Formats: sequence, C-alpha cells, structure tokens
Amino acid sequence: MTGPDPLGRVFAGLADPTRRRILELLAGDEWATASTLAASLPVSRQAVLKHLVVLDRAGLVAHTRSGKEVRYSLRPQAVGEAGQRMVTLAATWDGRLEGIRRLAERSTEEPQTTGPDPDGVP
Repeated sequence: MTGPDPLGRVFAGLADPTRRRILELLAGDEWATASTLAASLPVSRQAVLKHLVVLDRAGLVAHTRSGKEVRYSLRPQAVGEAGQRMVTLAATWDGRLEGIRRLAERSTEEPQTTGPDPDGVP
C-alpha cells in the first residue's frame, strides 16, 4: 500500500458489506475471478470488479493474470495490520475508562464534607 493514508484505505475497503463479503469468499479459496465471486453475490460482475479495484488499492487483495483471466487472492497482512491498530486503540480506551472508573469509585468512597453555606445561612 502506498500513499498518505494506507490504513484509511483499508478501513474504507472494509466499510462496504459487499467488499467484506468478497473478502470472506476469498478467505475460503486460494483465489477467485470476478465472475466466480459474482456468482456468490447479489451484484453484477461489473460491480464486483469495481469493488475489487477498491480492495486492491487498499492492499486487501492481490491480482494475477492467467491468460484472459484475472485471479484475485486475499492479502491477510493488511487486515492484520488494521486489526492490530484496533486492538491497540481498544487497549488505550480500556486504560482510560479504567482510570475514570477508579476516580468515580474514589469520589463515592470519600466522605462528603459539608462546610458553611457560602451565603452564611446555617
């Protein structure tokens, strides 16, 4: 993947349900053509080709030409990198939420002190 935001392209590629389904189909096979993928999807071969272009630009699939046929295969390392980024992000948020939970518990455990009324009314 090249360009300014490869991870953004991966997430954009994963954002569409048809593209996610294409990746699932490719995960089950060593390779597939646009025609074989279209046979398992409720979209045309042309639509599948457009989705494959997005997935290819995102680095999620690779393609090779065999005669007139273009074969597509899954590139799992891009998905793994995106998944690792999400795991790191989740761990960061888990740590922050744990800190908030501790602060909230501490504030409920501390006795509430009532001082004099700022208006001087007892």
